[in-house]
Amino acid sequence: MKSLKRFFTRLFNTATRRAQDERLREEIEEHIALQTAENLRAGLSPVEARRQAKVKFGGVEAVKEDYRAERGLLFIETFLQDLRYAIRLLRKSPGFTIVAILTLALGIGANAVVFAVLNALILRPLNVPDAESLYGIQHGNEASSYQSYLDYLDLRDRNHSFDGLAAFSGAQAGLDTGESPSRVWLYEVSGNYFDVLGIHPFLGRLFHSSDEHGANSAPYIVLSYSFWHTRFQDDRGVVGRTVQVDKHPFTIVGVAPPEFHGTLLFFSPDFFLPIVNQEQVEGENLLNARGKRWIFMAMGHVKPGVTRAQAVADLNSIGSYLEKTYPKDDDQRTFTLARPSLYGDYLGQPVRAFMTGLMLLAALILLASCANLGSLFAARAADRSREVALRLALGSSRVRVLRQLFTEALLLSLMGGAFGIWGSVALLRSMSAWQPFSRWPIQLPVNPDAYVYAVALLLTLASGLLFGAVPVRQVLRTDPYEIVKSGSAARVGGRIGIRDLALVVQIAICAVLVTSSFVAVRGLVRSLHSNFGFEPQNTVLADTDLSMAGYTGDAVQEMQRRMIDVVETIPGVTSVGLINTAPLASGDYKGSLVFTDETADLRPSNAAADSFVFSISPEYFRAAGTVLQSGRTITWHDDKNAPPVAVINQKFASKVFGSVTNAVGGYFKQRDGTRTQVVGVVEDGRYRTLTEDSQPAMFLPLLQSPSSQTYLAVRSDRDPGQLVAAIRSSLRGLDAGLPVYIQPWSKELDNVLFGSRMAAMALGVMGVIGAMLSVTGIFGMAAYSVSKRKRELGIRMALGAQPTEVLGAALGRAVKLLIFGSAVGLLLGILASRVLASIVYTATPRDPLVLAGVVLAMSFVGLLATWIPAQRALSLDPLKLLREE
Repeated sequence: MKSLKRFFTRLFNTATRRAQDERLREEIEEHIALQTAENLRAGLSPVEARRQAKVKFGGVEAVKEDYRAERGLLFIETFLQDLRYAIRLLRKSPGFTIVAILTLALGIGANAVVFAVLNALILRPLNVPDAESLYGIQHGNEASSYQSYLDYLDLRDRNHSFDGLAAFSGAQAGLDTGESPSRVWLYEVSGNYFDVLGIHPFLGRLFHSSDEHGANSAPYIVLSYSFWHTRFQDDRGVVGRTVQVDKHPFTIVGVAPPEFHGTLLFFSPDFFLPIVNQEQVEGENLLNARGKRWIFMAMGHVKPGVTRAQAVADLNSIGSYLEKTYPKDDDQRTFTLARPSLYGDYLGQPVRAFMTGLMLLAALILLASCANLGSLFAARAADRSREVALRLALGSSRVRVLRQLFTEALLLSLMGGAFGIWGSVALLRSMSAWQPFSRWPIQLPVNPDAYVYAVALLLTLASGLLFGAVPVRQVLRTDPYEIVKSGSAARVGGRIGIRDLALVVQIAICAVLVTSSFVAVRGLVRSLHSNFGFEPQNTVLADTDLSMAGYTGDAVQEMQRRMIDVVETIPGVTSVGLINTAPLASGDYKGSLVFTDETADLRPSNAAADSFVFSISPEYFRAAGTVLQSGRTITWHDDKNAPPVAVINQKFASKVFGSVTNAVGGYFKQRDGTRTQVVGVVEDGRYRTLTEDSQPAMFLPLLQSPSSQTYLAVRSDRDPGQLVAAIRSSLRGLDAGLPVYIQPWSKELDNVLFGSRMAAMALGVMGVIGAMLSVTGIFGMAAYSVSKRKRELGIRMALGAQPTEVLGAALGRAVKLLIFGSAVGLLLGILASRVLASIVYTATPRDPLVLAGVVLAMSFVGLLATWIPAQRALSLDPLKLLREE
């Protein structure tokens, strides 16, 4: 307690220093006056009496310092002195101050933004109670979590490791609230979904397992808070209201809390609907189809005391039971656990890899910023060498001088960090409000939290200490006598010093960033001009689901024929085809195991391939621009009364039949045993993602494999805007209540190109920042070299040196460091860019154009940075310089 009391007393004395100093001054004056009076009485003159009194008292300033040290906190006082002195110095050098602040703002801001995204997508758990124990069930042999409903029930009822298992899937539906119908996104969730997650309603109630009594038995929906806010304008009377979902009546029973947006971090549904009513939304009852894996994910909280390994072993024992009991549907069933927020490892693994790489690149930017400022700080310390020497000669300690330098560095870093954090917060808030896809409810919840601010502050302080430490060795080795005698401690040339190493590191980092950005941009350009297996240019897609408008059974096929016929009459349309799921445009891709014609045991382990399955109309390949390699295409005669036929791609032909020539006319078996004849083979394509390997695909006749999901591919030479308006008008003439989404196929590719474009944009920005930092670093060193060697350069020019020789002497060191740093950075960039291959389609660092682009970019950086110093060196007047000396 005594120590604490003494501390607060000293703190108070420090805060009231002026009053304390005034009282001390008065006491000292009184003491000297008394001694002076005594000396006067001893017969001394007034002047001598006061002088003797001062001599007897001793050093006044020393007494003041001792008093302040005893009564106050000396560290705070000296820190405030250093702070005031640092502010005066920075105000004297506005150019240096602005460059330093902007450099740090770029580095710290970039790191804050990247860490905020990393924190939001990977580090921060879902906003549900006990999120740390929440796991999704993922297949052990692939990064997928799809389950059939019956398998989900077995996993839910037979496990001993979870406090309940919930399931959900995503779907689109048509919503009619009494006004114009619209397309909405929803979660189909198990009855225990909210109970397992521990979610409580904001308004009304949620549905529960007790509401489920079989298929289509729970016509209830729970609105998300954001949808309730935007669509129903916060109307509390909406609870109990009946709306139409795909022409089926559903009752709104409640509103979810504002902080709950579903169990996928980036996908926010409009409302939640019981999974047992799936048939009313999707037009097909899949609840009893064990072989149909349509549930997006099953998940639950692991019980306390149960380890992850124990839970996996428990699930695998259930998988063994499913294999033995249902060998045709559940072969090789193994499971693992993954976090549900990014759909397990399907998105989680590439996102983690990319964000880790991006975080490393952001850290390199900050390191380059510190190297840049370290070089400038060292040069600044060299320029102030005479001042430092004088301070040391007058009795100041080296620690005191270093503390002042660190105070200046920390002040700069705090100002730069403040600007960087301010800019990053503004950018993050705009990113959180950004919706990259107009038709998908996708948002990036990257608002900064306390962790982001804490990391930004930590990076700010660390940056100040890092670049502030560069001139430490320089100060510690300062010889005051030599510097005062010679006038300067600056030496240019000779062996490689700290500034040279800092510049090499900075240039290498810049080369890494430039290489990565060129790789990403080149990969994006390649992806835009690669062969997709179809030609999206001059083609418009009209997307709808006829079940949303109440079409069922034969009415679906009749309406699809009418849609094709009416769009074909639009002037300028050359062909119209229909497919149930357009490649690279839809997220609802169906797949099926296929078997050779000789296979009798149709269990999954005997399958010849796992193939995409599409339903198409006869003109689809022509409208899509897909090349028919062999055989014929589908015709309208391939209906339900005709033998089952299919057109397959080359990959399917090679895996099932061995070659294209063996495929045409051959037979294969579908999962349900249907024997299907191959009538044609088309080129391979990309169906789900750009980065996927070639996958088998089969195209079935629409009349033999009906689907309410409808994509019209309309090929035309007309202006896309006019064509979209004409298609919309024609389809409204058929059914005004049919929700249709129409846009060019090339625009639909924005979904699959999103990752590539974001990678190219992020890395491009980082490359530009790295180049800017290198320009300032090289410019600083070159300008410093010219300014410190003016006399030498003047003598060289006076003795007849040619301009090239002068430039070599002035800038040769900087150019050598540029070449060496660029070579090191290029090699590191080639190694670092391999991680982009999982994000950017066809990205490769060994592309000759990439290598040439990096060399040209670094050459331009060097030219730009040395241009002004070179002009200064060539414009020196030898006579004037020698006269000044």
